[in-house]
Amino acid sequence: MAPKKKAETGGKAIAENRKARYDFAIEDTFEAGMMLVGTEVKSLRNGKANIAESYASYEDDELWLINSHIPEYLQANRFNHEPRRRRKLLMSKREIIKLSQAIARDGMTLVPLKLYFNERGRAKLLIGLAKGKKNHDKRQTEKQRDWNREKSRLLRDRG
Repeated sequence: MAPKKKAETGGKAIAENRKARYDFAIEDTFEAGMMLVGTEVKSLRNGKANIAESYASYEDDELWLINSHIPEYLQANRFNHEPRRRRKLLMSKREIIKLSQAIARDGMTLVPLKLYFNERGRAKLLIGLAKGKKNHDKRQTEKQRDWNREKSRLLRDRG
């Protein structure tokens, strides 16, 4: 039997932080599980969540997702969850230590990139270890993206 390959970050995407790739230079990505309550999972299955303003934080040897918004599940009435509560991220101890050292030493930031269900139906969060971009870096990225778009347009028209 062939060795098992690392799973692609496919599956059903629930929320994506598209602005993160514009504001930050992503050095490395990690997949983390999340500790959720039942109504949060049901709300995520409806496809409603927002991670655009959220960030991950390292506190007391644990990783936390802060300021993410998972709306209340309408059918749960009084047993609902708090929409903006802190959620614990589940990763191996070795990965958590690696991330905490990068944050402390290099001044990096943990940015949530994508929230999705994997092939087993578990809610996963793709986290990027990132460094903030300056305004001139953002302009350079935009210039490069525009040039690539124009280049593909020219090649398509000529070819």
